Amino acid sequence: EMRNEFVNHARNVLDRAVQILPRVDFLWYKYVYMEEMVGDVPKCRAVFERWMKWMPDDGAWLSYSRFEGRCGQLNRAEDVMRRYVNEYPSARSFLRFAKWAEFEAKEVGLARSVFEGALTELEPEESRQARVFKQFSSFEERQGEYERARVIYRHAVKLLRLGEKADKPTEPDLQDEEVTDHEKAKREELYRAYVSFEKKHGDREGIEDVILTKQRAEYDRRVKEDPRDYDAWFEYAKLEEEHGDVVAVRDVYERAVSNLPPSEEKKHWRRYIYLWIYYATFEELGASELDRAAEVYKACLSLIPHAKFSFAKVWIYAAKLHVRRRDLDAARKLLGQAIGMCGKEKIFVEYIALELALGEVDRCRALYTNYLKAMPHNCRAWSKYADLERSVGETDRCRAIYELAVSQPALDMPEMLWKGYIDFEIEEGEGDRSRSLYERLLDRTGHVKVWISFAQFEGTSVGRGPESARSVFQRAYDCLRDEGLKEERVLLLDAWRSFEKDKGEPSTLAAVDVKMPRRVKRKRMRTDEDGTEIGWEEYFDYHFPDDQGAAASNLKILEMASKWKKLQENAASEGSEDEESDSESEMEE
Repeated sequence: EMRNEFVNHARNVLDRAVQILPRVDFLWYKYVYMEEMVGDVPKCRAVFERWMKWMPDDGAWLSYSRFEGRCGQLNRAEDVMRRYVNEYPSARSFLRFAKWAEFEAKEVGLARSVFEGALTELEPEESRQARVFKQFSSFEERQGEYERARVIYRHAVKLLRLGEKADKPTEPDLQDEEVTDHEKAKREELYRAYVSFEKKHGDREGIEDVILTKQRAEYDRRVKEDPRDYDAWFEYAKLEEEHGDVVAVRDVYERAVSNLPPSEEKKHWRRYIYLWIYYATFEELGASELDRAAEVYKACLSLIPHAKFSFAKVWIYAAKLHVRRRDLDAARKLLGQAIGMCGKEKIFVEYIALELALGEVDRCRALYTNYLKAMPHNCRAWSKYADLERSVGETDRCRAIYELAVSQPALDMPEMLWKGYIDFEIEEGEGDRSRSLYERLLDRTGHVKVWISFAQFEGTSVGRGPESARSVFQRAYDCLRDEGLKEERVLLLDAWRSFEKDKGEPSTLAAVDVKMPRRVKRKRMRTDEDGTEIGWEEYFDYHFPDDQGAAASNLKILEMASKWKKLQENAASEGSEDEESDSESEMEE
């Protein structure tokens, strides 16, 4: 009918066709095409309106709007697209409307409003599709609105958690969302587009934000796989402290400290406890929240099983925080509680240092009393207590403390205590008391260093002079010789000779030199722990001129044997020379 130009007949045929088969879009396209070709715009528009009542697919609506655009009726075309998105409220319809507004209608403002409507008016499962954000940000990028595009990208990264693999979503609306594989691919594509955008148009801060997002995703993955990977938590918290806000840092720390160690064994708590310490340090220094830092320490102390073990550092840091908060009563109360529940040496030392800095000498004395009741073997505590009394001018109290200390049945470092006591008496100018202490110490131990110190003391102005010092050196030498201690005698003679060089005469120095030993090399059989012989080893022995007995005679025998061996070697060499000369004479004959 059309080829023969029977327009009305063709119209009647198509009208009957669309009435009988209204769901066949091909017939509608033919109908509207014919009406537009003959130039009957009202009838074409009427056909489109009849078609739209049947709710056709997207192509029909776009064809209707393009028809109105070809007719120069952009307002009608926009109304058609608005009817389209109202009939099909989906991400696809809004994106098509925005694309039409940008490229066909050339209305940038309309396109932007359509994109914004897609984010605000659609249901969450539609508005949170990755393609919505990608096309919206690409639109803003094409218009040169880079900041707007960056805001859209960042909103998408935060909302969709791009680049992250978290256990659960950040918003309640996403808790039941099931992301298809296609949507996951689209989100990855969106994130790559964001990275590419920042590389092209971003500044240093924008690029760093992209990198931080990747790092956060990696740390989230690590702590998800092993919630007790405390090193990962430390690194995660440090990242947030350097680049995140206070809320983000607190969130990381709260998540970290919620993962308690698997058992109540101290080795499992050593790394975990530093999470609390770093948390409190951040609250104090990073956020300037001293009260929150105190609450962090309080929560930490409430978790530690003090009946099995405790951490002195936590008590000390918490107490020092109270001092910085100018709450001395709370600090003292906490340290007193620490002494009862922990009782470690560090706590006593820090508590005493605090009271000493405040000038509370009586409190220091009371603390030292409790300290020494708990640890009577601790020589360092006795020495510090004596130094305290001496610093305040209490000489008699200092001497009484030293006396009480050296009378203890068991001490961890008695040499330090005796040295402090003797040095104290020497500095006070009490030569007789010092000499008496040396004699008492020698009754307990005959160590060569004690003898040397005693002799050097006698040679000072507090002692009785060089003759008394020589007498002590001689006593020490005789005692060590009787005990058969050769190396100790060498040390003593070296100290004696140094003393004579400084304060003696040539005759006294010569007398000491005569006593100096001769070093000889010897061999002995080495044995292992089971007593099995494992070989010979060389060692150095000392021969003293005044040694008598078997050792001296053995040494003489060894010397004679050595001389005999040399004579035998000389004789053998001379014999070989004679034989060579005889053989030469025979060959000449």
